[in-house]
Amino acid sequence: MAGRVASPCVGLCSTTVGDRVCRGCQRIDDEICDWPALDGEARARRMAELDALRADVAGRHLRVVDADALEAQLVRHRIRFRAEQPPLSRAVELLRVGRDRIRDLSRYGLLPVEPLDAAALHARIAADLRVAAEARREAHASLP
Repeated sequence: MAGRVASPCVGLCSTTVGDRVCRGCQRIDDEICDWPALDGEARARRMAELDALRADVAGRHLRVVDADALEAQLVRHRIRFRAEQPPLSRAVELLRVGRDRIRDLSRYGLLPVEPLDAAALHARIAADLRVAAEARREAHASLP
C-alpha cells in the first residue's frame, strides 16, 4: 500500500495574484486546483517532476557537498522536507526560508557555483525556476 503523498504547497501561492505558475511550489494553476482529485500515484509523479525541476535549476547554481549537514540544518530550523526529496530540491526550500539569515553556506552543506551570498543565490534560482516552470506549463498546455 502506498503512503500518503504530501502536497508540494509551501504556503506562498502566487496564483492568487494572477500568476499561472506558482512561485512557491512551481505548480501550474490547474495542477493546484486538480490536486485534491489526483490519486496517490499521480501525486507522486507530480512531486517527482517538481523535485526534478528544482534540482535541475538549483544544480546550475549550487552543489550539495554534504547532504547530512543540509538535512541537519533543515531539521534544526524546522524547515519542512520529504525523505525522498532530492538534496538540491531541499536546498531550494532552505534558501527560500533562510536566505536572509544564512551567512555561511558551507555550514549548510552547500557550495555555490559562483561566489554569491544566500540571498543573491536564492534570487537567481527563483528567477530561473520561474522561467523553467513557465516552460513546463507551456509544455503541459500543448499535450492532448
